Amino acid sequence: MDRTFDLDEADALMPEVLARAIVLVDLRADLAELTLDLRASGHSRLGGLAESKALEARLAETIGWFTETGIEVKGLAPFLIDFPSVLDGESVRLCWLEGESSLSWYHLTALGFAGRRRLPVS
Repeated sequence: MDRTFDLDEADALMPEVLARAIVLVDLRADLAELTLDLRASGHSRLGGLAESKALEARLAETIGWFTETGIEVKGLAPFLIDFPSVLDGESVRLCWLEGESSLSWYHLTALGFAGRRRLPVS
């Protein structure tokens, strides 16, 4: 889906983004712990292979909501997403990083995360 978000549309999605990000981070941590335990000792307090597969499926489903909504998932650890947008006639990405409480950053599409800047105050 090639969707472009204006800032109001992206801001309106942020409560849902934040809620789903919490779920994603918990799933990511559980899967990492379970995988480590199974590799190291063959068992885990979190379960076994079936639970690992279930966590992988839930993680994929959670990531799927972002991509189906038109949000680009750029990284999982830390969780990083971009909303394709246009700012002052230029292609940009409204950028949110795990741990941030709001959508406050953008970068030129061609620059990526290294070109990250604060959104101008309206």
